Amino acid sequence: MHPHLARSLTRWTLALLVSLPLLAQAAEVLPSWNDGASRQAIISFVEAVTEQGGKDFVPPAERIAVFDNDGTLWSEQPMYFQVLFALDEVKRQAPQHPEWKERQPFKAVLEGDRKTLAASGLKGLMEIIIATHTNMSSETFHDNAQRWLATATHPRSHRPYTEMVFQPMLELLAYLRDNGFKTYIVSGGEVAFMRVFAEEVYGIPPEQVIGTTFGSRFEDNGGKLSIQRLPTLAHNDDGPGKPESIDQYIGRRPILAFGNSDGDLQMLQWTMAGNGKRFAGLVHHTDAEREWAYDRQSDVGRLDKALDAAKAQGWVLVDMAREWKRIYPFDQAGKSN
Repeated sequence: MHPHLARSLTRWTLALLVSLPLLAQAAEVLPSWNDGASRQAIISFVEAVTEQGGKDFVPPAERIAVFDNDGTLWSEQPMYFQVLFALDEVKRQAPQHPEWKERQPFKAVLEGDRKTLAASGLKGLMEIIIATHTNMSSETFHDNAQRWLATATHPRSHRPYTEMVFQPMLELLAYLRDNGFKTYIVSGGEVAFMRVFAEEVYGIPPEQVIGTTFGSRFEDNGGKLSIQRLPTLAHNDDGPGKPESIDQYIGRRPILAFGNSDGDLQMLQWTMAGNGKRFAGLVHHTDAEREWAYDRQSDVGRLDKALDAAKAQGWVLVDMAREWKRIYPFDQAGKSN
């Protein structure tokens, strides 16, 4: 081989070896998303707000992204996972509460009487939540939730609940953080429950998890210090409660928000009402085969008013069936268009 040709081939080989990792990295952006409208909109938005000197550039400190949890980052059927935790806790704690055998709605839970439990409505559910989430120390509740998450499995998949997370959304969280975003959970779920798993599962630390809160009280019992969880609702972090808590705890208006239901509508509206380039997205549950299909008529995660708003305002509406190659991390490789 001619020496000049050999040197040229060597340079080309070295250039290829150097560029391969970069090409692979580019190809791996949101790999569980089909290359459709939603993926393109996400990437275009992130590139626009991170382009130094670009007209839509946003300084890293202002790159705030907020995400609902139930139905947005993990599944929420057949009912919210925290409700399933509460029902299991009633059964586990029943020996310490013999009165529950004759007291509704606890009696219905212990007897598996779904009809009576459903008839108790929101009032009955709140009674169960308060009984299983309060009148204990924050450490005790943390241990109870951690124990359940480590042992309980989803009734359909028979997988741990922490595996019922959406692989495409895990990739989106990582992609945003790789581009200088700070990611928050802003959910109607109870904040202490989510903080048990959010850092390990989502990479979101406890201080960036915002949710519904109960009252609390510091106690010093002979030098034994604790935070006691009180049976009073301090803040309902749903609907308008979401922008209220964003304003109170984050102190910056997000530039990106993702939800999946009417409970997220005000958070998306609040995000989009700011100046500059912004992004609002909704996960639309359209995949009855791999997950569930529901929206306007659902008792869990109803998407009605927010669906109309998304269509009217041009928000990104992620069609789960069409746009996600796989749903969960444990799914086999993909469903492509």
